[in-house]
Amino acid sequence: MSLLLEFSMTPLDKGESVSTYVARSLDIIDKSGLPYKLGPMGTCLEGEWDACMAVVKECLTTMQSDCNRISISMRGDFRKDKEGRLTGKIDSVTKKLGRSVKV
Repeated sequence: MSLLLEFSMTPLDKGESVSTYVARSLDIIDKSGLPYKLGPMGTCLEGEWDACMAVVKECLTTMQSDCNRISISMRGDFRKDKEGRLTGKIDSVTKKLGRSVKV
């Protein structure tokens, strides 16, 4: 069973540049051991539901330590019979297209 979970978490009370806070979350994500891809507007994780939600919770707990207002956006895609979808979905589309694309 595999969940692809794309999420972003942004403090709203820290001004225009929030890369310091995003970097702290990325450190948590990286240390989780889950497969992930960082994107310009969020991060996509792949794993079991509980493992993905534990990462999101830890990111929130860390951000709450010094942020008073936090925007959280999440969307997911659950599928019982597939794993490796973090790259597999892209591979499937590029194969049908017949060429590589920017990712």
